[in-house]
Amino acid sequence: MYRFLLTPRWWGINVFVVLAIPFCIFMGSWQLGKFEDRVETHRDAQDAPAPGEMAVEPLDELLPVDKETSGRHARATGVYGEQFLVPDRTVDGKSGSYVLTLLKTDGGRTLPVVRGWLAKGAPAPAVPDGVVTVVGALQANENAGTDGVHTGGGLPSGQLGMISAASLVNLVPDDVHDAWVTLTKADAGLVAVPASIPEGSGLDLKAFQNLGYTGEWFVFAAFVLFMWFRLVRREAETVRDRRLGLETHPL
Repeated sequence: MYRFLLTPRWWGINVFVVLAIPFCIFMGSWQLGKFEDRVETHRDAQDAPAPGEMAVEPLDELLPVDKETSGRHARATGVYGEQFLVPDRTVDGKSGSYVLTLLKTDGGRTLPVVRGWLAKGAPAPAVPDGVVTVVGALQANENAGTDGVHTGGGLPSGQLGMISAASLVNLVPDDVHDAWVTLTKADAGLVAVPASIPEGSGLDLKAFQNLGYTGEWFVFAAFVLFMWFRLVRREAETVRDRRLGLETHPL
């Protein structure tokens, strides 16, 4: 009765099923792994020491910035140079600007330093003179699509849309680090900016999207198997009816 499974048409169906089910299981397992990675990152963040207890390490030892080093406290020494305001930034529910000052480090490269948050309309503080040593939470470059980041053109002189080496390359002649720091203790007149969570980590909406995709891929695998059994049963019934002379033909 099931010899029809060896016909060319059914060979195509069988090959599709044999390939589709492992593929769906692989994709579901991959999405589940992404979700578990985000859960682990979230747990690590919860278990991390408080900012005041976090060890301070030299900047060069924490570069390049990744999920492991983002948010850790870096130390750098140098001389402050140009200063910019980064508008449309919110701290404690209030809108204002980040005060971003470029630090020419001992190594010769420039490090963007967020010295703090400034309320809208308040005058920008002066740039400190002389050699300074800064300690702050290390951050990765912002992406153009990051929520809350102003990416439109037409900003006045002295303002910056987002914090990244790409946005500074045409404004300063120096080699800029692909990272920035937010001071753990803001300068006078400013409010400390909390370190941001690395993109793609934690139990955010994307994490639960990964979990949802996991279920979808496993459902797809089950659906393919269900449809294969249903088609086999239907074909077997057709073969049986044909043998018994019960098959009807359209007029």
